[in-house]
Amino acid sequence: MDLIQSIVIASWNMLVEMSPYLLLGFTVAGLLSVLISPRWVERHLGDRGLGQVFKASLFGVPLPLCSCGVIPVGASLRQHGAGKGATTAFLLSTPQTGVDSIAVTYALLGPFLAVVRPVAALLTGFLGGGLVYAFDRNDDEQPVEEVETTSCSSESDCCEDDEAPQKKTLFDGLTYGLVTLPRDIGRALIVGILLSGVISALIEPRALEAYLGGGVWPMLAAMAVGIPLYVCATASTPIALSLITAGLSPGAALVFLITGPATNGATLTTLWRVLGRRSVLIFLVTVAVGALATGFAVDALVGSGMIPDSALIPAAAVTVDGHEHHGDESGFGRWFGNGCAILLILLLVNALWPQPQPMGRGDLEMKTTPGVETMEMSVSGMRCDGCVQSVTRALGESAGVEDAVVDLAAGRASVSGSGFDRTSLADKIRALGFEVEVAAAE
Repeated sequence: MDLIQSIVIASWNMLVEMSPYLLLGFTVAGLLSVLISPRWVERHLGDRGLGQVFKASLFGVPLPLCSCGVIPVGASLRQHGAGKGATTAFLLSTPQTGVDSIAVTYALLGPFLAVVRPVAALLTGFLGGGLVYAFDRNDDEQPVEEVETTSCSSESDCCEDDEAPQKKTLFDGLTYGLVTLPRDIGRALIVGILLSGVISALIEPRALEAYLGGGVWPMLAAMAVGIPLYVCATASTPIALSLITAGLSPGAALVFLITGPATNGATLTTLWRVLGRRSVLIFLVTVAVGALATGFAVDALVGSGMIPDSALIPAAAVTVDGHEHHGDESGFGRWFGNGCAILLILLLVNALWPQPQPMGRGDLEMKTTPGVETMEMSVSGMRCDGCVQSVTRALGESAGVEDAVVDLAAGRASVSGSGFDRTSLADKIRALGFEVEVAAAE
């Protein structure tokens, strides 16, 4: 019973520390979703060259895309003309960080690592993309799949669609930041907070310092755990803090923060299909070398005393008994943290609560309009709103498709129209990294 109580207290303390910054990160992410869309990114990454590689890495740093959501977006970039180098750079930098994870890193790990983390994402993205650009030079060939450009009924329709990102409102941004994004990462975030509480309750502070305090072996161990693990950048941060408190060096923890979000088994399988074997090998080598180099650099700077204590791990004083905390323990700061934690819990409950899927316009047309062709597909592998948007867009851009409805909960996609190619539609979704089963034609 005491162990359970310790886990609950430690998890709550972690939530109190990170919730004000995470709420701020969610809000800023929502605003970015209004200002920056995948279509806008594609328009700026359609050329070849190292300049596009750097832009792709830079664009990916603030975007709040989770580890699974970045894959279909990256595949869509490739389909819409981005080179392999730019696509690789985007896929490397984006999942490592985002405005929400940067905010949480600042709260839990301090300003130093909050700066190092996005810089490492930018540099590894540029390095990996540059290596792919230099050694996998088949970008002059046709991309993975030729994009249909005739799906608009008129030139004015295409122009209106191209300007769609400007039509998003502040309400749309807040809905994305406070509903959609918590839904995408909510489960992983809860698991990360609880796991950090378990680590804090079971392992005394600095108990593992003699074994994990520094050197290459703790970093290799962190990499071995991080590469196959599916974890988002935000959810991995409280786990890293608990490991640092238990004695893991900041550099080794950063290796985990880089490799965990950037790679997992499903990601590598999809990248093999989208980019090819050589690019995936370069991707893996870049992640490994970049993570180790960053980890050694961080440990060297911290060990030399060049980084002041005020810039390091402000939340490391959180203990399982609840008696030590960063910030104003008895005044407004503690009340504010508790209030933000309660608000964050309410947002997560609202986002994760099962809701009936509303019937889309396409469903109504399929059931009531005579003479309209319909197609039903089972789509496996979709995990977040980013996956849904990528599938919906790929279907909607296809010739002959008038409407497309994608149901994340049911793992189903429905299209209606006339004259579309059923095989081509299924291949478009497979090119994004999902598995598709097409229902028999009615």
